[in-house]
Amino acid sequence: MTGLRYVYAVCRPFDAALQAQLTGVSGDPPRLLPHGDLVAVVSHVPEAEFSEGALRDHLEDLDWLTATARAHQQVVDALTAVTTPLPLRLATVFRDDSGVRVMLQEREADFRRTLDRLEGRVEWGVKVYVEAEPAEQARPERPAASAQSAPKPVSGRDYLRQRRRQTRATEDLWSRAEEFATGLHARLSGRADDARLHAPQNPRLSGAAGRNVLNAAYLVARDASEEFVEMVDRTKDDAPGIRVELTGPWAAYSFAGEAEGDRT
Repeated sequence: MTGLRYVYAVCRPFDAALQAQLTGVSGDPPRLLPHGDLVAVVSHVPEAEFSEGALRDHLEDLDWLTATARAHQQVVDALTAVTTPLPLRLATVFRDDSGVRVMLQEREADFRRTLDRLEGRVEWGVKVYVEAEPAEQARPERPAASAQSAPKPVSGRDYLRQRRRQTRATEDLWSRAEEFATGLHARLSGRADDARLHAPQNPRLSGAAGRNVLNAAYLVARDASEEFVEMVDRTKDDAPGIRVELTGPWAAYSFAGEAEGDRT
């Protein structure tokens, strides 16, 4: 089959078989391209879609980008089940197998160091959200709940008292959430080999309910993952109005350095 070479990840040689029906970007099954003691996981993609000019246009197409990212992630997830992959950025493309091998050779030392550091480890993501909304941002579709919790003020002074109580309640909730998130991050970092704090997610982009006060990634040994997950689960009911979400296990995107991929 002709076409450009799409590279998903770099890893050490491994014996386990990938899923039989696994397909990658553009529907082509991934294959292993060995070079020395490294392996690039690649598939063929059409030049008409992935040449430099075409790719520039496609990266502005949200539907195309979503489908490509999903196929890319599917291959990396399959690799994570059988080995320790070092994921490359979305839409890493080369002219042919020789171009991929040149890349492996040029970055061999960096790839080896990173793979040694990540060997036998996976990434877990933990997010903490404040679920309750500030009173001043309450949604108009919930008038009944607002009426029950805050009787209609009978005077301007009464209104100001209610506003002060609402403000204090909101400030207390944010304070508790920040304290909870700080303590949780410290405890989880103590059980992980490494940790990364990411910027809080914008709810308009993520679609998640509530305000994100912790967005962290943890590098955890596979054989310690069960204990790590149980540790997170034990915290989920510790703070009313605060929600904890756990995702993973992922390939170690947040700890891959310059070779990291993009994941939301």
